[in-house]
Amino acid sequence: MKLQAHLYLDQLNIPYEARSFSSETEKGAANVAHVLGFSERQAVKTLIFQVDTGERVLIMLGGDQNAVSGNLKKAIGSRNIQMAAPEVVKEITGYIIGSIPAFSWQPLNFRSFLEASLLNEPILGTGGGQWGEEIMITPENLIKASHAIVVNLTDRDKPVLPDIY
Repeated sequence: MKLQAHLYLDQLNIPYEARSFSSETEKGAANVAHVLGFSERQAVKTLIFQVDTGERVLIMLGGDQNAVSGNLKKAIGSRNIQMAAPEVVKEITGYIIGSIPAFSWQPLNFRSFLEASLLNEPILGTGGGQWGEEIMITPENLIKASHAIVVNLTDRDKPVLPDIY
């Protein structure tokens, strides 16, 4: 079955592997990682945040990671941010929480941020757009597909904008 996210990657000639798991699997990055046999860190959480300016942004973290609030605010450039409500997420992305792909739905100039430490992983998993479907992709190809800005969201002791580019 080809989902919108697969067609998007195919169109851009970005390599990936489509993987399926039981739709009966309990929601959560840790559960997906467990059933597909990779680490929780490699299971990318796709979180939508709202900014006081009205902008919405995508934040990508490893399944076992949480963003440091100050780093997140610095990366986005606003001190007034909050997680988007489920109905707002559906309206923005077209997907329900738990199956949001990291790419293919963003309008022009939509900002996406990827946690810098995920570049250390050989492969990452992101939702395919439907619960039970995962897309395995290299960090570099995830950046290319999502047009992500790589930032440090999880380490208080490092600068938010790493010197990797």
